[in-house]
This record gives sequence, structure tokens and C-alpha cells, in this order.
Amino acid sequence: MTNDLQQRFQQVIQHIRDAAARLGKPEPTLLAVSKKHPSDAIRTLYDLGQRDFGESYWQEAESKLADLNDLDIVWHFIGPIQSNKTRPIAEHFDWVHSIDREKVARRLSEQRPAHLPPLKVCLQVNIDHEDTKSGVPPEQVLPLARAVSGLPNLHLAGLMCIPSRVQAAGEDETPQRAAFHRLALLKQQLEEAGITTQALSMGMSDDLEAAIAEGSTLVRVGTALFGERR
Repeated sequence: MTNDLQQRFQQVIQHIRDAAARLGKPEPTLLAVSKKHPSDAIRTLYDLGQRDFGESYWQEAESKLADLNDLDIVWHFIGPIQSNKTRPIAEHFDWVHSIDREKVARRLSEQRPAHLPPLKVCLQVNIDHEDTKSGVPPEQVLPLARAVSGLPNLHLAGLMCIPSRVQAAGEDETPQRAAFHRLALLKQQLEEAGITTQALSMGMSDDLEAAIAEGSTLVRVGTALFGERR
């Protein structure tokens, strides 16, 4: 398994570097989506140099954080947040990418331990107005951003989205790039309103080049790194 992980890791890193160089864009941070993958695979990637890992379910993440507490991993929570799970998320994660309600943001701020730095958060935007997806509608991003940026124990880092469909191999990337462009414009609109953010969490294995072209700072890659889920 170690050799396979190393090969996939090197391939993903090279893909990101090549795409950024070809597109004339800064190289985004690789966020390894480790949900449904075991702690030993995370440790292997850590030993290869990977530091940022993403989990979607507290029930699954809890044991991994305990198994890997000797490592200086940057943990990202990237899944939907249940109100009764805000406390452990606030206590154990460095980033949350899936804020779409002020209520959840307030709970995270109130429950963030005082000895930890502010929790970095992204607003999840339902960029294509899909009924089946979580996220704040684009037209409601500014008021939510204003509310979240005023919370004392959160740092509004940026925006996150998942386009309506992942590009299949060989397909035109235009629809994905258009969605990412709209998210980048929303970030710009926040800046014009006086809310400066740094992060655009967008792009996965099959559409990361379109995301990099539109200024992604964090690309979320799972299967291309870890292989198929167990």
C-alpha cells in the first residue's frame, strides 16, 4: 500500500504543479480528503510530506484524531455539520469548510476553546442553486459573511463550493470553470464590501485544473490519492 500511496501522491502533486505553471496561477494547497480511509494511510501520506487532511463525519474522525495525535496535522472539517456535533468540531479541527448557517457558526465560536487560535472557516456556497446540495445561496453570502466575520472565535477565511457536476474525463471543463469563476467573483464582492478573505476552497480530482484557472487556493482530492474507499 505504501508504494501505491507514494506513487499516487507524487502524481497528484505533479498534476497540481504542472497545471498551475501552465495556467500562470499560484499553486494551491492540496487538501487530502481522508474520509473512509484508515489512519495508517493518513500516516503514510504525512510521512511523504502531506499536512492538510479533510474529514466529513465526526463519528469517523474521532478515532483518527486520537490515533494520529502525535502528528502536527492540519485537520479540515469538510462535511455537513449537525448542531449536536459543533462542540467536538470546534475543539479538534483547525478549519471548517461547510458553514452555511449563522446558528452553526455561532455555536462553533461559542464552543471554541480559549487556548486555541480562532477556527478558520469557509462559507459553503450552493453556487448552482441545487436542491440536493448544502450551502448558502449566492445572494445570501454577504449577510452571512458579515455575521460570521463578527464572531470572536472564528476567522472567516474564504468560500467553498462544489459545482453541479464533476467533469468526466475528456469533457469540456467550461461549466465547472464558470461555477468557480462565480465563486471567485463572490469573494471579490466581499472584498468590495470590506470583508477580506484569502481562501477559495474549490476543485476536486476531476475538475482541479478548472478550479486552479479561477484562483483556487485549496483543492480537495480523495480517491486520486488514496485509491477507492474500503
